Amino acid sequence: MNVRDVSPKLKQLVGKLYENVPSGVGSKSKVRLNPQQLEEAVTDGLKWAHRQGYATSKDLDHCEENGYFGDSDYSKVSDMAKKRGGPQIGTLGAGNHFMEVQRVEKIFDPEIAKAFGITGEGQITIMVHSGSRGYGHQICDDFIRTMMGAIQKNNWQLPDRELSYAPLHARESQDYLQAMRTAINFAFNNRQLMTHWARETFAQVFGSTWESLGMDLVYDVCHNIAKFEEHEVEGKTKKVCVHRKGATRAFWKGRKEIPQAYRNVGQPVIIPGSMNTASYLLCGMPGAALTFGSSCHGAGRVMSRHEAVRRFSGRDIVKQMEAKGQAIQAGSYDLLAEEAGGAYKNVDEVVRAVEQAGISKIVAKMVPVGVIKG
Repeated sequence: MNVRDVSPKLKQLVGKLYENVPSGVGSKSKVRLNPQQLEEAVTDGLKWAHRQGYATSKDLDHCEENGYFGDSDYSKVSDMAKKRGGPQIGTLGAGNHFMEVQRVEKIFDPEIAKAFGITGEGQITIMVHSGSRGYGHQICDDFIRTMMGAIQKNNWQLPDRELSYAPLHARESQDYLQAMRTAINFAFNNRQLMTHWARETFAQVFGSTWESLGMDLVYDVCHNIAKFEEHEVEGKTKKVCVHRKGATRAFWKGRKEIPQAYRNVGQPVIIPGSMNTASYLLCGMPGAALTFGSSCHGAGRVMSRHEAVRRFSGRDIVKQMEAKGQAIQAGSYDLLAEEAGGAYKNVDEVVRAVEQAGISKIVAKMVPVGVIKG
């Protein structure tokens, strides 16, 4: 689809997306899973969504780990996490989570862009940023307490009281890794459900099928995950645990972990900026070997949310965006102030730094035309 097709129905489209994709603090999904159903979803990952009709086999092919992380254990997850997760799978959440209807403003590498499904400037794309919601948050909270107990019990010395730790071979660590992997599978399904409802919304508004509208998944990648990978360390290939927190994978062509469709090109790397600026699609490059195959996953904040609310007006942001022909739906004006473009680093400078470092190559720049915030 092209921006010319979307512009006449933009407000209707954004309104329907806001209606069909649950968002906001404590939002509840249209799919309510009991503990047994949740176990199936967080154990099987996107294979569960595929069985339920929410994903295609191509979606799985275009997802990190094919949308499934094994060696997970639902029994390591607390009852509170299960209680929080059941109603939230398929919800956007709030804070910096978003769904954007975007326009491709500039293509920097037409060959790689075409391999990723980006065929021309003016093309419409959708970007979704969300994760494992209250389910993953609770797992993290639970195991921080577990680790702190282990630290006291074993009298381990840490350089900062804000840190928690347990040796990788310890029972506490192994339990955490198995619980964390269920949160990864939760996140894969969470984003896929929202993708499914976004596709249905476009089909409804434009009176067509999502397939005919060309709404294929480019890539689904994690940005808060610990996983074991092979990397070169001091001239030798070693298996290491890479924890990407606020980071995303940026593998270069030839790595076996990249989906077959992109293996001869390199992995898509998605870097959002802000709702007032732009987002970028990049491609992993060999220079990422120096960063254990990792890139930033966004522009990054330059001020706290409290300071952003003090400096910016949510009402003014809406007026400015609407004056540029953009449509926006959000839970509150304060949330918009928290997420103002001025609260973030200049994403253009961020991606240039990533490219100059040889970590990823800039492929395309997208700007928002429709924004959904919790």
